[in-house]
Amino acid sequence: MHDFRFRDGELYCEDVPLQRIAGEVGTPVYVYSRRTLRDHYRRLDEAFSGLPHLICYSTKANSNLAVLSTLAAVGAGADIVSGGELFRALKVGIPAEKIVYAGIGKTAEEMAFALRSQILMFNVESTTELSTLDRVAGEQGVKASIALRVNPDVDAGTHPYIATGLKEAKFGIGIEEALAVYEHAASLPNVEVVGVHQHIGSQITQVDPFRASLSIIGELLKRLQSSGHTIRYINIGGGFGIPYRQEDVPYPRDYAQALEPILRESGCTVILEIGRMIVGNAGILVTQVLYRKRTGEKDFLVVDAAMNDLIRPSLYGSFHEIIPVRKTGREDETVDVVGPVCESGDFLAKERALPRSEPGELLAVMSAGAYGFSMSSNYNSRRRVAEVMVEGDRFGVVRERESYEDLVRGERAWD
Repeated sequence: MHDFRFRDGELYCEDVPLQRIAGEVGTPVYVYSRRTLRDHYRRLDEAFSGLPHLICYSTKANSNLAVLSTLAAVGAGADIVSGGELFRALKVGIPAEKIVYAGIGKTAEEMAFALRSQILMFNVESTTELSTLDRVAGEQGVKASIALRVNPDVDAGTHPYIATGLKEAKFGIGIEEALAVYEHAASLPNVEVVGVHQHIGSQITQVDPFRASLSIIGELLKRLQSSGHTIRYINIGGGFGIPYRQEDVPYPRDYAQALEPILRESGCTVILEIGRMIVGNAGILVTQVLYRKRTGEKDFLVVDAAMNDLIRPSLYGSFHEIIPVRKTGREDETVDVVGPVCESGDFLAKERALPRSEPGELLAVMSAGAYGFSMSSNYNSRRRVAEVMVEGDRFGVVRERESYEDLVRGERAWD
């Protein structure tokens, strides 16, 4: 569900027409619905209400401070993968005891920052990382609470670039060696083992991969508990998928009902690292048509948003629904929607049937709240776009559009 709907042929975010936002802020522009963010979080929270649980919002999906502060206000924690994401989470008031630190390349400096901040735990991905964390914690005179990220070798049925639970993935510790690594972790003087962690991929649209992976993790947990390890948390990761083209996907309650028996048996507090399901359909990208172009037998719409603004179609071949901001009643045509970047891979859609659009008209790229702005860049020295938050009948810019001076801030010419 989301709060982007047509009224009298014009697309609104909550109670604000997108045409008005584009007119005042310019394009391209990301637009987020605050009501949708809250609603998605609460649906997820309610679905797992039968279990002790903590929802750690996956900051990498969208780390805008307005998004983070909105979720912090309704009780969310944070799943982070860098010192910068930790800084953002703390800045908006997410309690450190609700923050878990994942990622395979944590530096000693980042570890020290997280230890000083007294975060809930680290999700450790290798024995070498474990050794570094033990050393850094010792230097600070504290103990680092950890879970090991265990790779259950389960096919999540998603794009290979975002499948993380197979044995050939760079992530996690293989299930076959997990018990030995836990024994090693428990022997370290500056580490406290408190949890088990998995994350099998992103944009997973079936319940079965989670059920299969948690069955494996559940068996490991029993062995750990019988060996005397006090495991208080089971972190099931994230990856719950959303509809990008109005396809049927599980709801939060479907995941909860399928996984609750396994999770309840564990006796642990459940941690969920959810990003896309919360923010994905809470945001869109508004872009303006610049030109129409025909080359041979192919028709193009050249728009002012590009792969540097939304890279998912170019990187993953991802589908985003694209709709006119104002309905015109024109016939559909088949076009490639492309941007100004000097790459053949710069497209938002290929061979897409859309109502005919003319230069100056606006298009909405839907389901762009997750991995949209957070993956954007300045390629071709393009300025990163503005971000806007809408609440009811009001809106505000929550990130200014970059200026040309912003592009060279921190650089120096060399004589």
